[in-house]
Amino acid sequence: MSMDAERFRAIFGSFPTAVAIITALDEHGEPRGFTCNAVCSVSAAPPTLLISVGKQSQTLPALESAGAFVVNFLAAAGEQASRVFAGKGRDKFAGLEWEPSVHAGGAPILTGIALAHVECRTVQTVDAGDHWILIAEIHGGEKYPREPLLYCQGRYSPWPALATAAP
Repeated sequence: MSMDAERFRAIFGSFPTAVAIITALDEHGEPRGFTCNAVCSVSAAPPTLLISVGKQSQTLPALESAGAFVVNFLAAAGEQASRVFAGKGRDKFAGLEWEPSVHAGGAPILTGIALAHVECRTVQTVDAGDHWILIAEIHGGEKYPREPLLYCQGRYSPWPALATAAP
């Protein structure tokens, strides 16, 4: 049995993942972004992560020109923004509260809907099929006291287990 794209998506969509919005500024200083669940820590020394970006992504040119980006891990309140950033619209930031990053070239930090954010600078790009893998060092970040947003089998859900867990 071969691994076709539909089976691949079914397998990898069968377990919950965190949801993030990757943001950067384009060459004109305009904010760009996309929804991403392919974020992975790589190393603690130096702090490094990777993201996977489709080669057809409208945000890819901004990521390439800026060489820096913010990973905004979403809180439960970020579901609607995740849906917007998963699309191809141009005015994705309308109505969103954000501030420019200090360590990632002014890339937007989505302060109103983030569970946490990290400010990154790309150090390596790897060609991987129909995606690019960007490996980046983390130069700043913050965590906020909110419930995480998860995505599984085409549905979003908050993870309230943290609210009831003992410290």
